Amino acid sequence: MKSYRIATIPGDGIGKEVVPAGQQVLEALAATDRSFAFEFQDFGWGGDWYRAHGEMMPTDGLDALRDKDAILFGSAGDPHIPDHITLWGLRLKICQGFDQYANVRPTRILPGIDGPLKRCKPEDLNWVIVRENSEGEYSGVGGRVHQGHPIEAATDVSIMTRAGVERILRFAFKLAQSRPRKLLTVVTKSNAQRHAMVMWDEIALQVSREFPDVRWDKELVDAATARMVNRPASLDTLVATNLHADILSDLAAALAGSLGIAPTGNIDPERRYPSMFEPIHGSAFDIMGKGLANPVGTFWSCVMLLEHLGEQAAAQRLMQAIELVTATPALHTRDLGGTATTAEVTQAVCRQLAAAGR
Repeated sequence: MKSYRIATIPGDGIGKEVVPAGQQVLEALAATDRSFAFEFQDFGWGGDWYRAHGEMMPTDGLDALRDKDAILFGSAGDPHIPDHITLWGLRLKICQGFDQYANVRPTRILPGIDGPLKRCKPEDLNWVIVRENSEGEYSGVGGRVHQGHPIEAATDVSIMTRAGVERILRFAFKLAQSRPRKLLTVVTKSNAQRHAMVMWDEIALQVSREFPDVRWDKELVDAATARMVNRPASLDTLVATNLHADILSDLAAALAGSLGIAPTGNIDPERRYPSMFEPIHGSAFDIMGKGLANPVGTFWSCVMLLEHLGEQAAAQRLMQAIELVTATPALHTRDLGGTATTAEVTQAVCRQLAAAGR
């Protein structure tokens, strides 16, 4: 029997509710399949850790994660701690420390969920957004001088390297190649950002020659937002910079019905380090502790985690269980217009897994 070592990092806010729910679902799945098991180790890093220790995670925290097969992450964000501290001190520290340079965000309208777009059929909105996850606008390069004075100045420098751009574009082309439509849209802003984004366009053309069976086009990021709304069926796989894809993927999740259902994987494609999987919804302190959080985004992230581990059949079983639950309106949480609780949705998915495993 294979035994996978999984680090759980609930983080802040509703992460403390959805990550345990994700662990519960993975344990229920393993109980129906004797070919693998999970060993979970929980790490209580985040806002509470910061208040106690002055840092979001220990200085040597990456070493504690290094031998894990995957990481299940909740959220980073606390209303009493500046956002740049929570983000850079925890999530980005892990993503950049483990060079998880490919952020992958699938989006589609799940059964039973009514997206806000009129005349949009579920088959019209079936996307994967690939986000460059290690440099670009989130490189962390910049600074502030003369703080508090009229001449105060601040800079945030977007850093694009040929190596970084080439590897994320090659990853995106390979992903598009693996999907039925073999269609990729490269999103840039090269009309206004005339240096790094022009380099991005040039590299896209060069990499495209390695994938003659992939149809691809370019779109400026502002036009891409309109295309997502007006012509969703014209898109399939998208690749964009760290900032652009961050924004586009939130729009995509909203168009699919809710940020509460959206998953993501922070992937090290070379598998030198553990990859990290998380819902995209954030810490949502306003509903923390009320049982209102939608755990579907975490469950779908667990599907991606299983796929990354090579457990394709188990991933498919979990996705089928999720879809059977979302197809039942009585099991929709508040963000989907329902009244179901986090625990009720979790129990329903576990029941589906148990029934399928008999």
